[in-house]
Amino acid sequence: MRTKFLGAVLAATAALTLTACGGSGDGDKPAADVSAEPKKAGAITLDTPKAKPDLVLTDTSEKKYELVKETKGRPVLLYFGYTYCPDVCSTVVSDVAAAEKKLPKADQEKLQVVFVTTDPERDTPKRIREWLDAQGGQDIVGLTGDFATIQAAAKPLGILVEPAKKEKDGSVTVSHGAEVVGFSPKDDAGHWIYTASTTSDQYAQDLPKIVKGENP
Repeated sequence: MRTKFLGAVLAATAALTLTACGGSGDGDKPAADVSAEPKKAGAITLDTPKAKPDLVLTDTSEKKYELVKETKGRPVLLYFGYTYCPDVCSTVVSDVAAAEKKLPKADQEKLQVVFVTTDPERDTPKRIREWLDAQGGQDIVGLTGDFATIQAAAKPLGILVEPAKKEKDGSVTVSHGAEVVGFSPKDDAGHWIYTASTTSDQYAQDLPKIVKGENP
């Protein structure tokens, strides 16, 4: 397995990350090569908000889930990743899940965290549910479906998602952006970006404002 962070650019000024995670998910030890990691752990506020993807996929109950319809008027955190990721994805999801649990119960019910797999061939609804629960994300919506649909939804957000690649040694490399996009309940647009360097404490500090549609 290997994880590599590379510099990327979103909205002209935001320095973001791309993570390429390799491995078969059979317990190999991951190694990290960090070439460019953002210094800012908190939210990056976008000058031009991003439209919420009109994404229709399958949730972990194997039912159709329409992102725009299901999350209209709600604060949303959206993350693209996959369950076989050796390190980054589990860290991001568990950090967000832990921060969400620190919110008052009413705010927890308002906030919707959505995980979209970038490896739909291997990430079945059942596997995604078990993996999210293991990260403490029992309230997180997990989605899978057609890869082209997922890739097309991520692109306008500035998040690169590439097809899974099988290596000569039999391992699988899945490259995807490591950002979490925050959508405001006021206009359903993406106003905030979090990078892989954001901590659970930082999410916990910011989420009360995100829930209200305010800049952290």
